[in-house]
Amino acid sequence: MDTLVQIGVVLGVCLLGEAVSAVLPVPVPAGVTSMILLFAMLCTKLIKRDPINGMSSFLLRNMAVFFIPSCVGIMRYADVFLQNALPILLICSLTTPVVFFTSSLAVRLTMRLMRRKGGGGDV
Repeated sequence: MDTLVQIGVVLGVCLLGEAVSAVLPVPVPAGVTSMILLFAMLCTKLIKRDPINGMSSFLLRNMAVFFIPSCVGIMRYADVFLQNALPILLICSLTTPVVFFTSSLAVRLTMRLMRRKGGGGDV
């Protein structure tokens, strides 16, 4: 029963993210909206960490499975990717450090905020 509750909480947040993305005036992916909503709910303690801990660990352990459809799509259009290989490699090599740097700043900020609130003992 505990697993069903965890799946229900995760799917409920995803459904809420879909609904919020549908009414926003700008196009924001529902996955991004769902992550922001889940983060906000966890920060405000609207959702406790325990009800989603097992399911989130399961999803992280099996994340590679979710990339299979993307890889199949890339293989389907391999000729297009090969024609544009240089721009794609240039874009990836320039944006990867930017994403890495931005992510590290976000993690540092989150850890600092958690320490201030007194909940950063397990970070």
